[in-house]
Amino acid sequence: MGLDENAWQAAMRRIARAAEAAGRDPGSVRLCAVSKTRTADEVRAARGLGQTRFGENYVQEAAAKRDELADLADLEWRLIGPLQGNKAVHAAGVFDAVESIDRAKIAERLSSARPAGRRPMEALVQVNISGETSKSGVEPGEALPLARLVASLPGLAFAGFMGIAEPTPDLATQRVQFARLRRCRDEARDAGLDAHVLSMGMTADLEAAILEGSTQVRLGTALFGERPPRPGR
Repeated sequence: MGLDENAWQAAMRRIARAAEAAGRDPGSVRLCAVSKTRTADEVRAARGLGQTRFGENYVQEAAAKRDELADLADLEWRLIGPLQGNKAVHAAGVFDAVESIDRAKIAERLSSARPAGRRPMEALVQVNISGETSKSGVEPGEALPLARLVASLPGLAFAGFMGIAEPTPDLATQRVQFARLRRCRDEARDAGLDAHVLSMGMTADLEAAILEGSTQVRLGTALFGERPPRPGR
């Protein structure tokens, strides 16, 4: 199943309703379409509906799509999956933003490899807000020191934080975990950092995320349906 207009419009309405329920302007929440494992044609169709921001997990897959869609100059490519150190140099030239910085080495490699002449890469620190060992990200108490480092590096533009809640239908549990990320944002702001992005909330929990201040939700299944297997896996 590819992205169709009904699915995209339904997702936008859902975001708007959640924002209004939180007493917020619906325009304060951006949609990042999770296009990992989706084809370039599907991304092109999404752009035809007005979607310009896309999230990818794999550097090579994103690079191939970016090349194929080079005629669409307004697309924004964001890395939302874990980044291995040996992929950071390639990622620095492929992506407009990296949301999954979870250690100093990754930030430093992205900084040094960002091509001259390109605008600084938007950089988010990923925080493990659920405490699950299967999740990437720094502990909440380590978020501010890493954010300070990222903000000091050339070629990077620190913008805020990303987090993933545990998969649970319990709204209260979701909100507790998203509130941890909001506090990281507040602490960074209090420290004088420009932390204006809170990337949190997916198909199953975007309402809780928006209640806790999310400025970007990352939706895949709600837009494209169930994800096909990744080629070669």
